[in-house]
Amino acid sequence: MIQQALDFLKSHIEVAFATCEGNRPHIRMFQIMKQEDTTLYFATSREKQVYKQLHENPYIEIMASAGDAFVKCCGRADFDVDDTTARWIYDNNPVLARLYTSYDKLAYFKMEIEQMDHYDLSPTPPIFKHYDLTNNTEANGYVGERYSSKAQ
Repeated sequence: MIQQALDFLKSHIEVAFATCEGNRPHIRMFQIMKQEDTTLYFATSREKQVYKQLHENPYIEIMASAGDAFVKCCGRADFDVDDTTARWIYDNNPVLARLYTSYDKLAYFKMEIEQMDHYDLSPTPPIFKHYDLTNNTEANGYVGERYSSKAQ
C-alpha cells in the first residue's frame, strides 16, 4: 500500500540525496523539510554545488532507511515554491535557522514523486513494492523474484 511507504518517509526525514553532474553521480545527506502527500520539499543554499547540479539536471533520487526497511523515490526538482511555503519550511526546521540568518538566503524546491520502491527485508521472504505514480501502477513481489504489475 502506497500510504505505508509515504508514512515511512514522514518518519524518516533524513535521506540520501543523489544528483548528477555530467556523467558522475553525487550523493549527500539531506532532510525532507515538508511533505504534502507525494510532494517532498527541500532547501539548500544557492552557493552549494547541489543547487548548480539541480539546475543543470533536475532529476533526483532519494532513499530513506531504517533497520531492514527502506524507501527509494525519484522525481525532478522544481524550484517553483511559493513564499508562504518557503517561510513555513524555514520557521519549522530549526537546523535552517542555525545555518542561515533568514529564509530568503535559501533556495527551496520540491519533488513530486514519480516512482517509489518500498522494501521490507525483515519478513521471509522479503517484500518489495514498486509504485509508478506517473502511470498509476503498482508492482508487488519478493526481493529476488519477478514481480507482477497491477493498476492501483
